[in-house]
Amino acid sequence: MSIYVGNLSFEVTQDDLTGVFAEYGTVKRVQLPTDRESGRPRGFGFVEMETEAAETAAIDALDGFNWMGRALKVNKAKPREERSRSDSGNWGNNNNQGYSRRY
Repeated sequence: MSIYVGNLSFEVTQDDLTGVFAEYGTVKRVQLPTDRESGRPRGFGFVEMETEAAETAAIDALDGFNWMGRALKVNKAKPREERSRSDSGNWGNNNNQGYSRRY
């Protein structure tokens, strides 16, 4: 299971996040997604802990915790929902009004 950490400062590094969560148990992995176009941090991340007990302790202690000037949002990460092809734009519906996509 993974922990979602939101409302992070854009200055946070993986080492910073590892240090904070290590107080509650062994951190297996930290992921800080970046924007595809700008390469800048997106303000959230994911932390995987070695045990569920460590995850629960970290969530209980850090949700709402003020760190680096921000109140953290910490909870169990929800599985990413799969998007269907029709969700990726207007090409799969009737909004095209008879126009076709040319390749």
